[in-house]
Amino acid sequence: MFLLFFVLWLIFNANFTLEICIFGIALSAVMYLFIWKVFGYKPRYDWMMVKLSWYGLKYFVILIWEIIKANIAVLKLIFTPRLEIKPKLVYFTVDLETNPAKLLLANSITLTPGTITADIHGNEYCVHALDEAFSEGMDESTFVKQLKKMEEKR
Repeated sequence: MFLLFFVLWLIFNANFTLEICIFGIALSAVMYLFIWKVFGYKPRYDWMMVKLSWYGLKYFVILIWEIIKANIAVLKLIFTPRLEIKPKLVYFTVDLETNPAKLLLANSITLTPGTITADIHGNEYCVHALDEAFSEGMDESTFVKQLKKMEEKR
């Protein structure tokens, strides 16, 4: 977190001089101590972020790829007039442990065109799919697999 504060300081200053670096190091240290004391931040969180950064990047790439695939599928539905669209509500359960993982899954589903997360109760999701084809395999999607890997590594 200290490095993040320092890098942001350098980016927002847009200059790189010795005085700016020294002042940035001091200010970053003060901010780091502040979040450590006031918010209960611990240095092990930094290590956890480093460990999970690879998985987060991989998840982001998977999300972009799934959005592209879903866009193509929605475009096929739009430009093929003979296809009959059959919307569907899908209920499924996923055994994710942490609330951030559950939230990330719900938002990833909503970001993917043709699907919207309508409700979450505990581990049960209710998703509205534009067509039946979009609703298949949501409980075993690549999103869920990657989030489970991230939870194992934390």
